[in-house]
Amino acid sequence: MAYKSNNKNNNIVVVFDFDNVDSDNWVIDELGFTDLFNQLLPTMPWNTLMDRMMKELHDQGKTIEEIKQALRTIPIHPRVVPAIKSAHELGCELRIVSDANMFFIETIVEHLGISEFFSEINSNPGYVDERGTLRISPYHDFTKTPHGCSNSTCPPNMCKGLIIERIQQSLAKEGKNKMIYLGDGAGDYCPSLKLTAEDYVMPRKNFPVWDLISQNPMLIKAAIREWTDGQSLEMILIGIIEEIRLEEEKEKMLNSTEANCKMQTISVVGINSVHHEPILMPRALRVSQSS
Repeated sequence: MAYKSNNKNNNIVVVFDFDNVDSDNWVIDELGFTDLFNQLLPTMPWNTLMDRMMKELHDQGKTIEEIKQALRTIPIHPRVVPAIKSAHELGCELRIVSDANMFFIETIVEHLGISEFFSEINSNPGYVDERGTLRISPYHDFTKTPHGCSNSTCPPNMCKGLIIERIQQSLAKEGKNKMIYLGDGAGDYCPSLKLTAEDYVMPRKNFPVWDLISQNPMLIKAAIREWTDGQSLEMILIGIIEEIRLEEEKEKMLNSTEANCKMQTISVVGINSVHHEPILMPRALRVSQSS
């Protein structure tokens, strides 16, 4: 289904976690390193473990192209890409905040043909070194300076809440004040807490972020709209965008009506306050009565 609108929603920023199928686990499983991954998982942070696993892949002869090919086979619901394209067509600015890594995310969006729709990607740095090994480092380098967030759901390598606060500050300077945030993991809870009453959060139902929000929804200032799969994601996302558009049109009409009423009031007052000079009538002539 294509969504068209004559009104561009330039006031809206949509932020995707864009890792609804865990790309980290997918690559490890597809390339046959699940057992080693599970063995090392209790011994180090996730981000550090992924960097270690990329070294293991290289040492065992796995190439960068094989990693890319595994990423290209990640199952994506057929309505996710149309939803992204529709939101962009409707004038929204699109960004990504993901705890995967830049190499994985860029490979996926390039494969799906949607790179051009995103103005910004925030993720853990990922690059291929001189040995041909994919290296993954933390977004917030916790080995030097911790990100300082006290929320227990934030991993040491990335606090998405801090990223959202930085985005909010930049959007305020641009005059944008509506954000729609989509996520499914526990790391998406902190940014959900940062959203304002003007915003919307779309947690995936029966996933960690939905469970956390459900424990005390009153902590979330934003409107909560849950989704389950790509089809409901598309329907709810486009519905929110349309809802915002209608609200803004209604507000413009009210402001226009108020302005017209003020102008009419000024006109009436102006007419009634005009000073009129008294009209001088000719004096009556006394008529002499003849005797």
